[in-house]
Amino acid sequence: MGFVPSEIILICNFRGSVTQGLALEVGETVQILEKCEGNSYLTHSLMTYYGIFPATYVHLKKAIVTNRGQHETVVPLEDPIVTEVTSTLQEWALLWKQLYVKHKVDLFYKVRHVMTELIDLRRQLLSGHLTQDQSRDVKRHITVRLDWGNEHLGLDLVPRKEFEMVDADQISVSDLYKMVSSILYGDSLRQRHGEPCRVPVPHHLLVNLKSFTYNTIGEDTDIFFSLYDLREGKTISEKFMVRLNKNGGPKNPEKVDRLCALFTDLSNKDMKRDLYIISQVIRTGRMLLNDSKKGPPHVQYRRPYGCAVLAMSDVLQTISELKEEKDFVLKVYTCNNENEWYQIHENIIRKSSTKYTAPSTNYGLIISLQLLRGDMEQVRRENPLIFSRGVAITRKLGFPDVIMPGDIRNDLYLTLERGDFERGGKSVQKNIEVTIYVLYADGEILKDCISLGSGEPNMAEHRSFVLYHNNSPRWSEVVKLPIPIDRFRGSHLRFEFRHCSTKDKGEKKLFGFAFTPLMREDGTTLSDDSHELYVYKCDENTTFSNHALYLGLPCCKEDFNSCPSIPSSLIFQRSTKETLWISTQLSSTKLTQNVDLLALLKWKAHPDRVMDILGRLRHVSGEEIVKFLQDILDTLFSILDDNTDKYGPLVFQSLVFIINLLRDSKYYHFRPVMDTYIQKHFAGALAYKELIRCLKWYMDRSAEVVRQDHIQEAMRALEYLFKFIVQSRILYSRATCGMEEDQFRTSIQELFQSIRFVLSLDSRNSETLIFTQAALLNSFPAIFDELLQMFTVQEVAEFVRGTLGSMPSTVHIGQSMDVVKLQSIARTVDSRLFSFPESRRILLPVVLHHIHLHLRQQKELLICSGILSSIFSIIKSSSLESSVQEEVEMMVESLLDVLLQTLLSIMSKSQSQEAVRGQRCPQCTAEITGEYVSCLLSLLRQMTDVHFQHLLENFQSKEELKCVYVIMNICVIIVTTAQYLSPALHKNFTDADFDFKVWNSYFSLAVLYINQPSLQLETLSPAKRKKVLDKYGDMRVMMTYELFSMWQNLGENKIHFIPGMIGPFLGVTLVPQVEVRNIMIPIFHDMMDWEQRKNGNFKQVEAELIDKLDSLVSEGKGDENYRELFSLLTQLFGPYPSLLEKIEQETWRETGISFVTSVTRLMERLLDYRDCMKGDETENKKIGCTSEINKEEMYIRYIHKLCDMHLQAENYTEAAFTLLLYWELLHWEERPLREFLHYPAQTEWHRKEGLCRKVIHYFNKGKCWEYGIPLCRELAFQYESLYDYQSLSWIRKMEAAYYDNIMEQQRLEPEFFRVGFYGRKFPFFLRNKEFVCRGHDYERLEAFQQRMLGEFPQAIAMQHPNQPDEAILQCDAQYLQIYAVTPVPDSVSVLQMDRVPDRIKSFYRVNNVRRFRYDRPFHKGPKDRDNEFKSLWIERTTLILSHPLPGISRWFEVEKRELVEVSPLENAIYVVENKNQELRTLISQYQHKQLHGNINLLSMTLNGVIDAAVNGGIARYQEAFFDKEYITSHPEDTEKITQLKDLMQEQVHILGVGLAVHEKLVHPEMRPLHKKLIDQFQMMRSSLCHVSADQISNSSVALSPPVITYCYTRLCLLLFSQASPSSSSLSSTHSAPSQMINSAPSTIRVGSPSLPDKYRHNREMLMLLPPHRERPSSAMYPNITENGQVWREGEKVSCGINIDDAGKAFAHLYLHHCFYSPPAGFYGFLHVTLFAILLKKNNILCLIYHHTYHIHVHLPLQMMGNISNIGYTDI
Repeated sequence: MGFVPSEIILICNFRGSVTQGLALEVGETVQILEKCEGNSYLTHSLMTYYGIFPATYVHLKKAIVTNRGQHETVVPLEDPIVTEVTSTLQEWALLWKQLYVKHKVDLFYKVRHVMTELIDLRRQLLSGHLTQDQSRDVKRHITVRLDWGNEHLGLDLVPRKEFEMVDADQISVSDLYKMVSSILYGDSLRQRHGEPCRVPVPHHLLVNLKSFTYNTIGEDTDIFFSLYDLREGKTISEKFMVRLNKNGGPKNPEKVDRLCALFTDLSNKDMKRDLYIISQVIRTGRMLLNDSKKGPPHVQYRRPYGCAVLAMSDVLQTISELKEEKDFVLKVYTCNNENEWYQIHENIIRKSSTKYTAPSTNYGLIISLQLLRGDMEQVRRENPLIFSRGVAITRKLGFPDVIMPGDIRNDLYLTLERGDFERGGKSVQKNIEVTIYVLYADGEILKDCISLGSGEPNMAEHRSFVLYHNNSPRWSEVVKLPIPIDRFRGSHLRFEFRHCSTKDKGEKKLFGFAFTPLMREDGTTLSDDSHELYVYKCDENTTFSNHALYLGLPCCKEDFNSCPSIPSSLIFQRSTKETLWISTQLSSTKLTQNVDLLALLKWKAHPDRVMDILGRLRHVSGEEIVKFLQDILDTLFSILDDNTDKYGPLVFQSLVFIINLLRDSKYYHFRPVMDTYIQKHFAGALAYKELIRCLKWYMDRSAEVVRQDHIQEAMRALEYLFKFIVQSRILYSRATCGMEEDQFRTSIQELFQSIRFVLSLDSRNSETLIFTQAALLNSFPAIFDELLQMFTVQEVAEFVRGTLGSMPSTVHIGQSMDVVKLQSIARTVDSRLFSFPESRRILLPVVLHHIHLHLRQQKELLICSGILSSIFSIIKSSSLESSVQEEVEMMVESLLDVLLQTLLSIMSKSQSQEAVRGQRCPQCTAEITGEYVSCLLSLLRQMTDVHFQHLLENFQSKEELKCVYVIMNICVIIVTTAQYLSPALHKNFTDADFDFKVWNSYFSLAVLYINQPSLQLETLSPAKRKKVLDKYGDMRVMMTYELFSMWQNLGENKIHFIPGMIGPFLGVTLVPQVEVRNIMIPIFHDMMDWEQRKNGNFKQVEAELIDKLDSLVSEGKGDENYRELFSLLTQLFGPYPSLLEKIEQETWRETGISFVTSVTRLMERLLDYRDCMKGDETENKKIGCTSEINKEEMYIRYIHKLCDMHLQAENYTEAAFTLLLYWELLHWEERPLREFLHYPAQTEWHRKEGLCRKVIHYFNKGKCWEYGIPLCRELAFQYESLYDYQSLSWIRKMEAAYYDNIMEQQRLEPEFFRVGFYGRKFPFFLRNKEFVCRGHDYERLEAFQQRMLGEFPQAIAMQHPNQPDEAILQCDAQYLQIYAVTPVPDSVSVLQMDRVPDRIKSFYRVNNVRRFRYDRPFHKGPKDRDNEFKSLWIERTTLILSHPLPGISRWFEVEKRELVEVSPLENAIYVVENKNQELRTLISQYQHKQLHGNINLLSMTLNGVIDAAVNGGIARYQEAFFDKEYITSHPEDTEKITQLKDLMQEQVHILGVGLAVHEKLVHPEMRPLHKKLIDQFQMMRSSLCHVSADQISNSSVALSPPVITYCYTRLCLLLFSQASPSSSSLSSTHSAPSQMINSAPSTIRVGSPSLPDKYRHNREMLMLLPPHRERPSSAMYPNITENGQVWREGEKVSCGINIDDAGKAFAHLYLHHCFYSPPAGFYGFLHVTLFAILLKKNNILCLIYHHTYHIHVHLPLQMMGNISNIGYTDI
């Protein structure tokens, strides 16, 4: 059945294991398309996936489908905030996990906390149980957290309106821009149109007493907290009182954990004061704390104890940053002298330590503080928990900065300052206690009218604290008297004084009293001042039941002066020497202390003083006026009604004064009181006439009066003056049924004429007139709403148009006046009047006129943009009205051109300023540019087909149209605009009227649009990308279609854009969007085709394309898929065929395909280079990809880039080869060359000479002098041909120095490594390829492996040398295969020359090499357990490189590999031959004294060969290959067997020569070793000769003539060598290790007693030795010492001693970290690896190892002597 589309949420995972099932996870959202009856499955769609699932697994939500079609969107029918929270949390989840991975742990936990809060808040919204206020509060909390998370996670900040995301389609672009700007730049953009200053936000300090840990008091205590201003020396707040019992807990058990107060209404000015929190501790108990005799325990006294202070400056920053309470500890200090108690807090602050005592511990008062901001209503709403604790509201003394109209207050603050009293005949001073009462006129004591502090209930009386033995006490104690207003008149204060005796009875004896009334006879309250009160005597028996007895007495000096003589017979006598000082401060909204104000309110009592009273109103304080605002206004209008002519101007001035007073931010909140008064209480029906008359009189006088302060004040009060005028007229009209309507209209018109007159005056020479006009313009827009009550919209609009039109049109009035004028226009646009279509039709022309003038002059651009934004916003909201189209047409005609010109000017100016200053304010530039771009887009967005058509038709000339296209390059124009302009461009500028500049501008515009960052969807998060595609689609594709369409319209004019547009179009193809790329492909084909038609080739296209590819990719553009554009693929998506397909249809097919192939290859190299240059990649990777680029000028540029990389990596040889590429392009000619790269303009000869010198220098630094010498000769030839003998001499000396370096300086032979890069994760230029790399100096296999793994940290090292299978090649991973290889030099003749020193040969062995080899041993067939050499084969792989090493890179790709298998016999030949070569080289070096002194190396080498030959090596070869059975079964190996025997015989001869040399050089202590060598050598020779003769004689194999000839030749050579053994000069291809060469001593002992003298002569031997063969490589198996380091031949190692079962001692070496476990049966101390053979012969243990492992020989100790170095045997 059909089903209404709905949205569902998964509440349980579903695996989708049924047919057509769709796997889903909890929380996923899907859309229902159909519900199937009969079962529980739903058919649904999720993106592009369809399937079914059980209905019970989901929760159904109502939803609507928007944007139906391909990109339809399902929107759930729920609160948009809930939907946003859901989607945002899903987006955050992925990013949140990444925070942990990236070790941003702090942010990780913060985000988790916010996400938890959002989930909880979302749950509250979904519950549906919140009130509107609660829902609003929850939404506010949600949006704050969403914005915080988006900002910290790098996501877009969301513009909001009423907590919800705005719909960009429903508001203008300008409004959207302002919303975004307010997020980015804060509130700095909002105050732009002269808005009234904001009401200052008050601060509130929350103080919470946690505990009082000072436990030594043991009595009840009262603690008072207050705020004290040190700079002014006064308390600025009420007191907060806490009463604690003797245990330190609250006296009232209900106040546990509720001892907190909120100090309210602290202004910004207060926060900058030098504020302190003062805490005074008053105890209640004995007179003296530590003396129980002073007073009985039942009598309680309030006594001062201690004080604590906390500087707000120390804690303000901390509590401002925190949104929670912060704890602080306050030390309580005690006063040393009670006489100074009143100033103990100042002493503590000033650290007068002699006047107080610090506590013995750090304990004291523990309080917590928290700073809150906002008005009280907001604070209550945001912090309900604080107020639920019963927080005590503690107000400021006096009124706050902002007085709220509903704030009714009547508090009298009384400060008991000090007193002077007589001793009264006592020997000691008194302990005086003051009791305060508030009494009403009838003598009743008023209850609850005394408050010691907030937090405790009010009382009927208050007893002051007692200062011990003090007749002049100073209390400075403040109490609040909250007396009801109806009881204030007639009430008085009485102060009773008692002496507190400390005797046994503890009596409190009354001895005097004082009093004062609260209100004077004139009706004013007690003034805010200090008052000296008289003290009257009395005693304990005195009663005050008849208060009239003392009220008639003077209370103070002022009363005494005003009273007649007082009879002395009265019951109360004044004590002339006793006085009480008090001070009072009244904070009342109902009572006044001002005489002038009372006189005004009671003006009828003194009608003759009205003029004076009105004049004195200005001297009344603002607090007093706003308190009695309604009464004052009633009085003023009653005076006006009494005598209009006489009092009219003064009443007008008074009214203006009061209106301007309400403009002050302190009283701004009283404006509603004024509004309420005008609407409900104002009754001056005739007042409008006088007000209009006075106002007009002021305006008419503005041209004559010099001082215009009073006129300006009237202009500022214009708004409320019109309110009174209109309301008065309404009252009059009601009373008279509309009489005098015409007169009223006439008067208003005349008033507007006066207004226009003021504005039209020339103010350039009058500063006062400027201020008057500015005041009028500022106030003018505020009267519109009042006029609309009396006039129609059209009439008011006409008034306004006439007024705005009267302003000067020129923009040279002055900058300040321009600002005021535009601000007035801005407020006009923002007014309600402008929202009516009828008024807009009238006002819009004049508004646009003024904006046009300012834009033309480039004045006040920011304000103009604000006005335009407001206009666009209004038009957008009114877009359904028919009049809007007319308004848009009006704006297009007036503004479009100047708007474009302004935007162009702004951008050009910002660029020029940046060029001059090097910097500019980014916010200012971005702000003003963004404003005008948003205005332009708003206008274009409002334009319809009709507007575009009119625009194009109304251009006077094509030059104007051309201008539009040129200017539009600077901004991002929406696609719609381009679509409208494209036909006009095609119509007006093709064929005969073709204009290249216009067309070029259009194409550039399209390219800019497609490439703008905000449209690159690939950079967006998946959620944001989906939203953009759902709403707008991919706008790049639409613009690309437009661009392609316009290109097709060019026809033959396409040739004008070749090659100029190749770069921009190529930039479009670099956008990673398949459809955009496919659309652009035919354009390149067109370009190639048109150039082919014109020039017969497309060289320009090719050159430009390659150059642009280089520059674009180097900038970081392009991706892997971009290769497909130019590759040989034949299938590409989209409606257009691929470039290659189109080329194959052309006559120039071959050159085209070659070109595409070439560009594809270049693209690969460039992308690889770009990838390598990103991030912290190593030099090898950069160099590896750079070295393959090969295109002319770009080729030369990359040569130098590559050279620089080599120099940075200190690869000097490679740098020289790289630079040599450029050198080879140059010729020895005098052709001038332009300046290029770092080369100056010079001749080609000089550039080539400079390059040559540089290359020679780099070869020298790389120690490749052999390569530098030919270049020296080349330079020498040039210098010689030019007779430049000075340079010739210099170059010849350098050449000679290079020859010296070759012979004298030490050069290490580098190692070579084969590296395979397998897997698709490698860069393209490495992927599934193998290379041979030339290692650095001293770099061995392990170090190279670590370096490569460091470059590719994700790579996996392969542990075998086998070729990888297809699975590894195609996997999404990285595999590295590394092992060492041996260079195989080409047949270099120098290597065959015997007399050439090995220093020279070594260079040719490892340089200019293209072939490298590595061997892998294996057993073919069954392994022979008796002699493994019989089945040991070698798999020899030869790698052939694309270029020889060294070259322009340290590594080159393997071009070809050759694989051969070496038989066991061939391997034996190879091993013996290599050993012979090694022996010849070493012996020759000792013969020719190239090695000096220490002969340990020679001893070890001879011992290794001879010992192995006797006990294994050669003997094993004999057993394996000279066996009768082997010779019979392998007749094809006869020649090789003979060759092996010859090599063995040759080795015997070489060993004989070596022993002769050894005999001459051996130290006497090493003679036993030499003798042992001689004995073993005889055994070896006899054994070899015996086996050879026996096997040959018994062999049934007939020797062929070539073999006989060969054997004869070898025999002759052997006889010749025996004839002259001592003079042999043995050539070798392997020199001794460099370490040993450098360490050899300089003296050599000569002599060889073991050889006959007749064999000694000085001739060379063996001129026809077998050709050299390289020793086998160690492949992947390095030599490792016991400490884990690589061990090389000849290095010194330590030996150990072991005693075997036979009691013989052997030297041995521990070898650890082997690759394989030792075979069973070996001695435990040996870590033996593969191919080890243990023999026991003649009681000598000998271990023979395969040559691969370089293991030490196991030697008998007694034959070693003092040898400290053990060599190795390499068989």
